Amino acid sequence: MAKILVIEDETEMAQGLKDNFEFDGHTVLIAGDGEQGLQMAQNTDIHLILLDIMLPKKSGLDVCKELRAMGIKTPVIMLTARGQEIDKVLGLEFGADDYITKPFSVRELLARVKAVLRRYPPVDGTAEKKIRIGKLTVNFQRYQAEDDKGEVELTHKEFDMLKYFYEHKGRVVSREQLLDDVWDYNASPTTRTIDNHILKLRKKIEINPEHPRHLLTVHGIGYKYIE
Repeated sequence: MAKILVIEDETEMAQGLKDNFEFDGHTVLIAGDGEQGLQMAQNTDIHLILLDIMLPKKSGLDVCKELRAMGIKTPVIMLTARGQEIDKVLGLEFGADDYITKPFSVRELLARVKAVLRRYPPVDGTAEKKIRIGKLTVNFQRYQAEDDKGEVELTHKEFDMLKYFYEHKGRVVSREQLLDDVWDYNASPTTRTIDNHILKLRKKIEINPEHPRHLLTVHGIGYKYIE
C-alpha cells in the first residue's frame, strides 16, 4: 500500500480523503497549506501527492513547480475547484500527472489514484534495481540516470517513456499507445509531441543519435526499443 500526502486546506475534505484512503489500506499524511506541504513532500518518503491548487501561503501550482525543479518525481494529482482549462493545462505543464475537478466522487478519485499507482508502484527502498538502457544506467525507483560521465538529467515524462519502452522491449509501440498509456490525460498532446520526446531520448541513450541502435523508428507505425 502507498503513503499518500494530502495537501488541502479544507479540513473536512482533507479528513474525508484521509478516512477513505486509510479504509483502502493506505497511509495518509495531511498538510494544511502550500509551504507545509512542500516541506513534507521533500522530507518524507511519499508515494503519491494529492495537491489542491487553491492553498494558503503557496499555491498548488507553485508547490508542484518547485518539487519538479528540485528533482522530486513523486506523482502528483491536482485537485481544483475551478473549471478553467488554464489551471489544468498549467498543472500538467508544471509536472502534475493527473487532475480532478471538485466536486468529485470518492469512487472516481480512488480510481485515479489506483491508475497513477499502477504506473508508479510503491517500492521498498531497499530493493534497488539498476537497468542498462543504451549508454545509460537507469534506476526507475529513484528516477535517476547516469552514463560514464555522471548523472544525466531526464524529465519526468522522459522517464515514463523510457520505462514504457523497456517494459515493451522488442515490440512495436504506436504513437497512439504512448499518448494513451504514458500521458494518460485528456489534454491535447499530439503525435508530434511523441516524436519530439523520442529525439530528446535518443540524444541521451544512444551513442550515435543520428543512427540509433536501441530506440528504432518503425515507419508508418511508431517505435521499437531493442537492447
